[in-house]
Amino acid sequence: MTATILRQRPLPDPVRAGAAAGGWKVIDASALKADLVLEADVAIVGTGAGGATAAEILSAAGLSVVMIEEGPLATSSDFHMLEREAYPQLYQESAARKSRDKAINILQGRCVGGGTTVNWTSSFRTPAPTLAYWARTFGLSGFAEADLAPWFERMERRLNIAPWEVAPNENNDILRRGAQALGIPVAAIRRNVKGCWNIGYCGVGCPTNAKQSMLVTSIPAALANGATLLTRTRAWTFDHSGGRVTAIRCVGLDAGGTDPGMYRIAVHAGTFVVAGGAIGTPALLLRSRAPDPEAIVGKRTFLHPTVVCAALMPHRVDGYAGAPQTVYSDHFLDALTADGPIGYKLEAPPLHPVLVATTLSSDGAAHARWMRELPQMQVLIALMRDGFHPESEGGTVSLQRDGTPSLDYPLNDYFWDGARRAIATMAEIQFAAGARTVMPVHASGASYTSWSEARSAIATLPLKPLLATVVSAHVMGGCPLGPDSRRAVTNADGRHHHLDNLYVFDGSLFPTSIGANPQLSIYGIVARLASTLAQRLAPTKTAGNV
Repeated sequence: MTATILRQRPLPDPVRAGAAAGGWKVIDASALKADLVLEADVAIVGTGAGGATAAEILSAAGLSVVMIEEGPLATSSDFHMLEREAYPQLYQESAARKSRDKAINILQGRCVGGGTTVNWTSSFRTPAPTLAYWARTFGLSGFAEADLAPWFERMERRLNIAPWEVAPNENNDILRRGAQALGIPVAAIRRNVKGCWNIGYCGVGCPTNAKQSMLVTSIPAALANGATLLTRTRAWTFDHSGGRVTAIRCVGLDAGGTDPGMYRIAVHAGTFVVAGGAIGTPALLLRSRAPDPEAIVGKRTFLHPTVVCAALMPHRVDGYAGAPQTVYSDHFLDALTADGPIGYKLEAPPLHPVLVATTLSSDGAAHARWMRELPQMQVLIALMRDGFHPESEGGTVSLQRDGTPSLDYPLNDYFWDGARRAIATMAEIQFAAGARTVMPVHASGASYTSWSEARSAIATLPLKPLLATVVSAHVMGGCPLGPDSRRAVTNADGRHHHLDNLYVFDGSLFPTSIGANPQLSIYGIVARLASTLAQRLAPTKTAGNV
């Protein structure tokens, strides 16, 4: 009876309630009737982990802020746990964005809150070895583990990032049991949730507002501080001269949120922050012809390219139910030096039907057979830590003829060596946990019924682009920070080396991939950078009580 009553009673929607109460300045560009010009102290492109964190801190310092978001303002009232609705509404290219050669599928958010609205809540601090590598290789000082710890702590408190005390769902527990049977250490993933219902549909928008994404935390806070939010607004180019940006030119999109509409928006500001993600941010700088004498922008863009291994268990797994990611292993990162063979992080993703169907590379009868057994399916993923070796240079963001971005991401022998080792590791773990069939996600559709059979076959499995499925939900780099303008786009404060009032505050700042799900890294690093900027712009006011 209680469950029936809860289903019939609408859940509170704090974002809609805040907008309805008046005072929030939200402009949907698809509804404009004329061109629009706005002025602000700070204009911020993007409302994901970087942009929204900056917006809250800067607006709390008393600065007038305009947030510019290409996607729609979709709230918990719009989240119905339906993939067919969520992917077109909330993701770049309907969750089908790919590298230029179509070999890598890239999941990126495109909505208010960005990736934080649709991610799986996994929260890791930037690994200490990654920070040490940045200091050693790129001369980046002030970003050691101890330097960033207070900022991570601050954002963990703000976003309720804490250990997940609920038992893992079966999909994750199979990773735990199989790894432990082999002596591979595992640990629990911390999550940014409050009052979580353990539904498991985090990737299509949280219908209960339990996920402490930017959509329900920093963006409402910034709006309450007087910030303006532009939605369905594509930031297109900066006007700049004399080493400063003077305006950003934007295109209002249609109601579908993809095609340009009739009207244009210009935002004039004293300071500009780019936080459009590690594909969108380089693209904006390239379209704007921002000074880039060393041609750095868009180079060394990193993905954590990820390989996948599926298994059928002798019992129900129901991998679509329960918290999506709660168990991980860094054993194959920690056991390798950063600049040696590529290391990988092991996790278990949620198994929603459309996501699974579009990821499985088998077709016809084999595909249908695996989909029929979805309740018994278990899946592991291995995220490659790229960017630490001379043969791991990542990819390049460039512009297509229409000005939209494209990511070229070569996958070479160095990567495939790691992919083969990772596939073998995942198969062994799945068999150790009792799998009856294991299938590396590969165009061959080959599956195996024992670890000995799988080990021999994986050793000779042909691995190359478009044969082995490769995916990623993490995009980093392309506008790295660092003291040397010959190797970095911004200085250690995130300020552009050649444009005095332009800052980059997102994951594109990372000189390499980080070897962990990046949202907390972005939160903590941007909180530090934005607080420094707030103190510079509003020195007589308190800089952001986030």
